[in-house]
Amino acid sequence: MSLRRAIPLVLLAALTACRRDMQDQPKYKDLRGSAFFEDRRSARPVVEGTVPRGLPYGDTPFLTGKIGGQPVEELPVPLTRELLERGRERYGIFCSPCHGLTGNGLGIVVQRGYRRPPTFDIDRLRASPVGYFFDVQTNGFGAMMDYRAQIPPADRWAIAAYVRALQVSQRAALEDVPAQDRGALESPEAAPKAAPLPVDPDDWKKAVEIEKDLSTPGGAGH
Repeated sequence: MSLRRAIPLVLLAALTACRRDMQDQPKYKDLRGSAFFEDRRSARPVVEGTVPRGLPYGDTPFLTGKIGGQPVEELPVPLTRELLERGRERYGIFCSPCHGLTGNGLGIVVQRGYRRPPTFDIDRLRASPVGYFFDVQTNGFGAMMDYRAQIPPADRWAIAAYVRALQVSQRAALEDVPAQDRGALESPEAAPKAAPLPVDPDDWKKAVEIEKDLSTPGGAGH
């Protein structure tokens, strides 16, 4: 092979050796150090004075549910039917599996053996300011995880408002219903109230005992 023909082949081989696939591109991974920056961190801090696009920013009652470190007493957003409808929808998705549709703490996962949360109708929670319910969603409480990442602030307020509506509904009297709507409640054709589910609040203890028995050598599971 002549030198003239060999040179293109050598150049082609050299270019092939320098090929880099997209999945093998140079990049920093989470928590990996860097020799480029003075602080040796690959993750760079947010530029001072910038605001996340599309999100509110700052230490405000809307974002924290607090003023001076104490939960706010009033909603920082207008109380509208649309807000309550949104709260009912979000509550059904994120809260009802544990707290139940009426806030009685008998959600479907509790019926399957998980620990029962307190009903929203107890005096302590009825006396709690609305900002408390926002804060619990944001930071969690006891066995409850936080939902900061799953539920945006506006929806957390909608849920907090709906929880207040559930509390009102549990002790409402007929006189609290607008006169034009009372007929539907007094009608003999109105749907009967569903009987409470036969659930023992201590069922989770039985589930723990069953699981312990199944994992013990010689137990029912062996």
